[in-house]
Formats: sequence, C-alpha cells, structure tokens
Amino acid sequence: MSNTIPVRNLAAGADANGKIHTRKFQGVFRRLRIIGGSLLFTLFFGTAWLSWGDRQAVLWDLSDKKFHVFGSTFWPQDLVLLSAILMICAFGLFFITVVAGRVWCGYTCPQSVWMWVFMWAERVAEGDRNQRKKLDQASFSVSKLYKRVVKHGLWLAISLATALTFVGYFTPIRELLPDLVTLQASGMTAFWVFFFTAATYLNAGWLREKVCVHMCPYGRFQSSMLDKDSLVISYDAARGESRGARKAGSDYQSEGLGDCIDCQMCVQVCPTGIDIRDGLQMECIGCAACIDACDSIMDKMGYPKGLIRYTSERELEGGPLRIIRPRFLGYGAFLVACIATLFWAIMARPMVEFDVVKDRGLFRFNAQGNVENSYTLKVLNKSQESKAFQLSVSGMNDLSLIGHTYITVGAGERFEMPVSVAAEPAGLDGGVADIAFHLNSANEGGESLVTSSRFTGQPN
Repeated sequence: MSNTIPVRNLAAGADANGKIHTRKFQGVFRRLRIIGGSLLFTLFFGTAWLSWGDRQAVLWDLSDKKFHVFGSTFWPQDLVLLSAILMICAFGLFFITVVAGRVWCGYTCPQSVWMWVFMWAERVAEGDRNQRKKLDQASFSVSKLYKRVVKHGLWLAISLATALTFVGYFTPIRELLPDLVTLQASGMTAFWVFFFTAATYLNAGWLREKVCVHMCPYGRFQSSMLDKDSLVISYDAARGESRGARKAGSDYQSEGLGDCIDCQMCVQVCPTGIDIRDGLQMECIGCAACIDACDSIMDKMGYPKGLIRYTSERELEGGPLRIIRPRFLGYGAFLVACIATLFWAIMARPMVEFDVVKDRGLFRFNAQGNVENSYTLKVLNKSQESKAFQLSVSGMNDLSLIGHTYITVGAGERFEMPVSVAAEPAGLDGGVADIAFHLNSANEGGESLVTSSRFTGQPN
C-alpha cells in the first residue's frame, strides 16, 4: 500500500474556464454559518434603523464631525479611541488564528458572508452545481437569458440594499431613501451609493474567492501565527489513504483502501476550489464546508465521521490536543488588557473640553487706561445634556473679565465666545504675565476646568 498522497491542482474544483461551481450541502457547520451570517445581517441592516431620542442611534455624521453610537457621541478629539479599537481587532484576529486558524474568514468575514449569500441567489436562479455547469455550456436561449436576468437581478438587489445601508450609517437613512427616490440627494451621496453597489456586486458576485486568494493578505501571513496546536481543517491521511471507490458494507480494508472513497464531494463544495486532502493551503478560508460534505458521505457509508475535521498538527501525529499554551495565553492576556483599557478610556474621557486661543493682536489700552487682551473661548460639550458654566480669570492682581461670565452649552454642541481681559499696567512685570481661565460648572459637583494663556502689555 502506498503512503503517498496524490498532488492535485489547487483549482481542483474549477471548470475548464476556471469558474468554481459549488454544490448544495447540509451539515452542522453550515447551520452555524447560517446562524452567524443571519445575526451579522440583522446587526448590519437593522442597526441603521434604530433611533436614540430624536436621532439615529448609530450615525457617523461627517458634516458635523460627530460620531453617535447610541447614548455616546464621539468627536475627532476622540480619534485615539479608534486606534485602540483597531488594535483590539488586530489582536483579536491574532488570538482567533492561534486557536482555530482562518475561522474568522469562514464564518464572519463580510466578503465570505456576502459571497455565500450571492452563491445562494445563484443557486435559486440557476439550480445546483450540475445545472449551472450545463447552463454555462448551453447555447443562448430565452430560458438561459431569463435565469441570468433573475440571478443578476438578485445580485443587484442585494448590492443596492447593502450600499444604501452602509451609506445610511453616514447619512441619516430615513432621509437618504426619500432623497434618492425624489432625486434630492447630493451628487456625492448618489456617487457613494452607486460605488458601494458596484463594489458589492463585483466582489461578491464576480470576484468571489479571488478576493480571498489574491487580494486579502490574511492568508499569506497566517502561517506566522499558526503552530502545531492550532485547530485547522485537516484531512486524516492515515485513516483515509489509500483512496478509492467501493461498495457500502464491503471489506475495503482488505483491499488496501482507507476511509476516503474519492467522491470529490469535499472539492465540489469548497468555495475556493481547493482539495483539502492535499493539506492545509493558503486558499483555505476555514469555512468547514468540506467537513460537512465528508461527514455526510461517512454517514452514508457507515464510517465514523471526522475524516476531515478541525484538529491540530500535533493531534494528527498522535499527540495530545493542547489549547492552553504560551502563545494562546499571551495573545489572550494582551487582548483582555486592550479591551479593559478601551473601556476605561471611554469611561474616563472628559465630557467637556475647554480651550482658550489668544487673538493675534498684542494688546490695547481702553478708556480707563488699562491694558486689554482679546481671547476666544472654545467649549465642547460631549455629553447628552445641556451644561451651564461660570467663567472667571486669575493670575494677576486687578484682572477683570469683560464679556459674559455665565455661559450655557447645549448637549453635543461646540460653543465659541470672544472675551477680553483687562489689567492695570502696574501689574505687568516685563510686559508678559501668565493667567488662567476657570470654567466652573453651575451645578454642584460638576466639571471644573482650567486652561492657561498669556497676557501681554506695556509695563510702567
């Protein structure tokens, strides 16, 4: 009996034109993927329609430079939090990869989720694998045209819904739809709706696995994160070889055959067209379609499931399965620390920002002979409630504040106000003095903010 695993073309599931036709299948992992995809679709399409008070619950308002996330409003000054979120996503991806390879790609990556939805639409319009292959080879007919129109119509409908929802996170979606229908939407808004419709249609409908194989860098650097204990989709060659057809219930082992009947089901269901029996490949997105397909064949043959399964290299070699290990603990600890830090930063971020900008003019003398300097006060209220403040100034004797000393800043508003500060020339030592502006909340226990500036003049 030969122990050699035959090498196959990486595009084993593609036809002569390089097109991959996947077939319909059932299984545990398919159900998990449907559940996960349904939750993601509900989250993506549903969140845009949620309201919070008198506004959209989640809205990235670029025109006003406000980012509303339910009860919180974030400003460009909070951009550092976005960096923290990206870092958490990166280490979350590293952590998942260490545990289970490209499971992110197979179950929750938007490209994969939308690709499966488009494949479903294709199957609804044109039938299963063999029917679609025959349709591709068939000459032009009204029936073929009808099926093609239905398929591309479904693709475009899904793409348009995706684009409208995505743009609806940046432009209020309840206003977006009527504006588009009545042609009142701005040219830029219409452009982005068209752009994301075309991008979704192209990526999920035409490019499909090519995005995962040729454009996504994740498959290329995942090998640096995997180790012998990572759970990846693997073919048990020791159990499956040698491959060959046989009758159910036959004594195949006496014929030198393994459990693999070489039915090609694992290849025919693979969305990237690879043969998992050739070993783990960069093109594998970890969707486990091959596991479901193989398990269904094993059931029919009366063999144990798991010829293709999630397992580790160490376990395939006869060693123990180890989930808890240094790399797992290191990535996990750092991920937890990053999440905790992010929550702390969100909770601790100042809800009121206070800044003072001195006017470019150096100084002037007023009618009383005092020196005056002009300033612009800037107050940003990030909270969801209006706030009142008392303004004062300190740092020199006989300083007086000219202008309003009691201000109110609305919820989520930016307030600017010019003020002047006057002082007697006798108080200036060297012509320059440090002063401080105080912004104290009118409510007891509220914010008390201080920012410093310079006062210039001509000393006596």
